[in-house]
Amino acid sequence: MLKSIRIRAATACIVLLAGLFYLTPSLTSSLPDVWQKYLPTDKIHLGLDLQGGMHLVLEVDTDKAAESIMERTSNDLKETLMDNKVRFRHIERTKDNTISLEFPDSASKTGFENLMKDHYPDLETATTETRDGREIVFLKFKDKRKKEIKKLTIEQSLETIRNRVDQFGISEAEIIPQGEDRIVVQLPGVKDTARAKNLIGKTALLEFKLVDEEHSLDDALRGNIPDGSVIAYENRMDRQTGRKASAPILLKNKTLLTGGYLESAQVKISDRFGEPYVGIKFNTQGAKDFDRITGENVKKRLAIVLDGVVHSAPVIQERISGGEAQITGSFSMDEAKDLSIVLRAGALPAPVNILEERTVGPSLGQDSIDKGVLAAVLGSILVAIFMLVYYRLSGLVANVALILNMILLLGILAAFKATLTLPGIAGIVLIIGMSVDANVLIFERIREEIRGGKTPRAAVETGYSKAFMTIFDTNVNALIASLFLFGFGTGPVKGFALTLSIGIVASLFTAVFVTRIFFDYFIWNRKIKTISV
Repeated sequence: MLKSIRIRAATACIVLLAGLFYLTPSLTSSLPDVWQKYLPTDKIHLGLDLQGGMHLVLEVDTDKAAESIMERTSNDLKETLMDNKVRFRHIERTKDNTISLEFPDSASKTGFENLMKDHYPDLETATTETRDGREIVFLKFKDKRKKEIKKLTIEQSLETIRNRVDQFGISEAEIIPQGEDRIVVQLPGVKDTARAKNLIGKTALLEFKLVDEEHSLDDALRGNIPDGSVIAYENRMDRQTGRKASAPILLKNKTLLTGGYLESAQVKISDRFGEPYVGIKFNTQGAKDFDRITGENVKKRLAIVLDGVVHSAPVIQERISGGEAQITGSFSMDEAKDLSIVLRAGALPAPVNILEERTVGPSLGQDSIDKGVLAAVLGSILVAIFMLVYYRLSGLVANVALILNMILLLGILAAFKATLTLPGIAGIVLIIGMSVDANVLIFERIREEIRGGKTPRAAVETGYSKAFMTIFDTNVNALIASLFLFGFGTGPVKGFALTLSIGIVASLFTAVFVTRIFFDYFIWNRKIKTISV
């Protein structure tokens, strides 16, 4: 029996020391070099409500995503019709997000319908018209495909925003969907809110287009825009005055290459002017396309367009192999870093709009921490006094177990890099009561056995064995409920469920396993004749 007590005591000490090791960095910032080199250094992460930061509610414009997909489908359909030698007069995407096709005769229309069944199962005919012997067909996406586009747009937006936030260096961010087309973003500890909003909200659609040098820009500005061209604006900086300005530029509407083929984007410093720029590198397929594009357009200007704004439009002097290019634009270092982040993370599939923005100051967070800690400390003191008065020395054992429970709970939070929120502190306060409640059941059962005339050894054995199933059932039911709250809840509910789940497991260990070691030690080693309970 004594050997068993030593083994259990050693097990409890190892577990509690591990919890203390993980908790120590959160208690003090002055750790010795040896500790920082060999032992855990992660602190307990605080949520938005405790350390301040930014809360955003974003709305994803899924209609824009559907428009983009319909535009690509329209271009692909045009090439398919030409490859299959199906005659048509005109094809375009209309304003109501349908594809309008005009055929010279009914035979061409029939050939198209046969082609559509095999190649475009997601499209269906909305309406048809006949004008002067010409057949006009309007196509739209099927309802099932529309729902898929909406769902995929939200999922891709979530992943892209999460990648951007991770690369920005915010490890405790919470990014979750809300409703059908909204995303909630919580960024604890963020101080530069404008930069964070720009990073998250930038669509980051990178395109390479040729400059239209065959037509007059002045005529286009007067409203005579050539077919297949578009007016954009180029950011320029006067190096003498340092002022930024935008100038109109006429581009060909066709996109030759997009940022979807990027492999990396890194901030670099210009040797000539000492200014930061973003160096980009394409993947294997992108490098081949870029080599072909530059080879076919030597001595022409290639515009680098980001979200519709031209950052530079250099003349292609020669074929560019290797798949590398530069994006310049008189960036500050932060602007260049943020641009490299959004390019690496990828473009958003659709624009996002900020519907709600809240900023929580660190002073409010500290006030929440102080009040939460005060509530936990007062609750613990009152519980400890009650246990000492009512159960005497056995109450002291329960209080020791309670302290160890808190150390273990907070240590697990730090070890798994979980985020502690204000509702999480409420969960800790609740665990204080649940932990002591287990000891109350055990002590009351021991009292009954002693009143029945049993020896201390038999009373403890019976008290723990009979109370255990009741304690286990109660805690398992609470654990199942808290796991469901954690799995399906959001925000405050999830924070509460997190600490509650960890606390339930920790309290079972300390209230049952650890306290039994104390009783067995005094009964078997010290040979006590009575139990102070």
